[in-house]
Amino acid sequence: MSSFDRQYLRMFEPKLFTVLREGYGLQAFKADAIAGLTVAIVALPLAMALAIASGTTPEKGLHTAIVAGFLISAFGGSRVQIGGPTAAFIPVVFVVIQTFGYGGLILCTLLAGLMLIAAGLLRLGTLMKYMPQPVITGFTAGIAVSIFSSQVKDALGLRMDEVPAEFFERWAAYGKHFATTQPAALAMTVLGLAVIVGLRRWRPKWPGFLIALLACTLATTLFALPAETIGTRFGELPASLPSFDFPRIPFERTFELLPSAFTIAFLAGVESLLSAVVADGMTGGRHRSNGELVAQGVANVGSALFGGLPATGAIARTATNIRSGGRTPVAGMLHAGYLLLFMLVLAPLMRYVPLAALAAVLLVVAWNMSEAENFRNTLSAPWGDRLVLLLTFFLTVLLDLTVAIQAGIVLAAFVFMFRMAEAVEVSSGVRMIDDDLQTGDAARDGDQRAKLPAGVEAYQIGGPLFFGAANRLDNLLDQFFEPPKVLILRMRLVPVIDASGVHALKKLAGRCHRKGIVLIVSGLQEQPNRVIAKMGLEDGPGELHFASNFERALKMAESIAG
Repeated sequence: MSSFDRQYLRMFEPKLFTVLREGYGLQAFKADAIAGLTVAIVALPLAMALAIASGTTPEKGLHTAIVAGFLISAFGGSRVQIGGPTAAFIPVVFVVIQTFGYGGLILCTLLAGLMLIAAGLLRLGTLMKYMPQPVITGFTAGIAVSIFSSQVKDALGLRMDEVPAEFFERWAAYGKHFATTQPAALAMTVLGLAVIVGLRRWRPKWPGFLIALLACTLATTLFALPAETIGTRFGELPASLPSFDFPRIPFERTFELLPSAFTIAFLAGVESLLSAVVADGMTGGRHRSNGELVAQGVANVGSALFGGLPATGAIARTATNIRSGGRTPVAGMLHAGYLLLFMLVLAPLMRYVPLAALAAVLLVVAWNMSEAENFRNTLSAPWGDRLVLLLTFFLTVLLDLTVAIQAGIVLAAFVFMFRMAEAVEVSSGVRMIDDDLQTGDAARDGDQRAKLPAGVEAYQIGGPLFFGAANRLDNLLDQFFEPPKVLILRMRLVPVIDASGVHALKKLAGRCHRKGIVLIVSGLQEQPNRVIAKMGLEDGPGELHFASNFERALKMAESIAG
């Protein structure tokens, strides 16, 4: 086998194998067992709520979390990724089930899984880094609005049959049935929200979702409230192992399902890799993006074979795993095992859970998913980013997620080309990121490397810092054998910056802060200076500083480095 073949196969080696090869002891298992239990407690109510919101039964969500969650951790390219059903899939899954039936969703999930496997094998994982931030923020916020609007019926206990899929028709139907609001359901929604919000403020480490469900279930049972429950709508959940489940699959409609399958694959790829990047930032590790895509594909195929829903890496559950001490894929595998145990033991009791309590859980999920602060922040970005954000957002809410993503990316490409046309004279012949000594400025500025004080490093960016180049900042700190005390980032050759560039700069500043490195940005031109100021990236004492030129940055670095 050639070195190229070995390197290629290395990209797909599961992190579980890496962990076992390095040595896995009892102490690590104990930490993973505690983390897995914590995540399972968080995932239990979410899995049921997400399945109901998607238009299917709660056990489908649990089966997905068990089967796909296990496979994602066992075969994934991240040490700490936790997988399962997520809120991002709700709008597309709901429409697929309404249009093609549950068999259509099974086929759609199978196709999405195969697409993800192919994307990983073709090494397309790295291309996910080039997704414009306004597109991600736009469709994420749009999905949050869609989830919120889908929960009004259960949150208010409205007596109505089918909930229309279209946004305006849905709210028109709510208006017609508003008089049927059930006080008991509304009370359970308010109680659930109060418990979740209160615990997040005063007891943030407690499992707020599960406690809210328990409180609402006890209140409904003790006071015999006439609130609809899982049992009254779906009957008793099966206390059995997930099994192969094949409803009638409409293979003749495969081509009609391809756009929805592509959307599911796209969402799974983007969300799983975003989650892996967040996990890397929290743990200092590095995930294998292409291996992660293959694992996501395998997990979705596996979920479909057991009659489950689409699945991906879940950012909130992954963060919970890390904060609880999980550091290897075993934690994610145990999380799936705990969920299976919960289902086998607690299934008869889950029938008493009020649907309004699950609606409260999803209302909070929708708010968290909206990233309201990030949305407002992006509205302060240049006009092109604002246009991409708003177009993607409104198309997601009003039309279709697939159309929204396609339109957002196309518009972002046109905005990029317009910016490049403006900046071509400035950026011509300049490399994106390079050591100061390798740029044309070295001849004028002299041997700047020799001038740098001990513990100080300086790098220069040349050319527009936009969504296609912003990811180059991600690996900047990895070039140092020993982290410096101060890093000077020279940006006087950056004529234009967009929202993704500012986002990358914020991430770099955060990584520097975690590593104890003071970041100094020098020589900002007018447009980058204005955009950075509008988007709230400001001086932080001992963390981030701005200097008008390189000489002032050097003096500042000398005083900091001592």
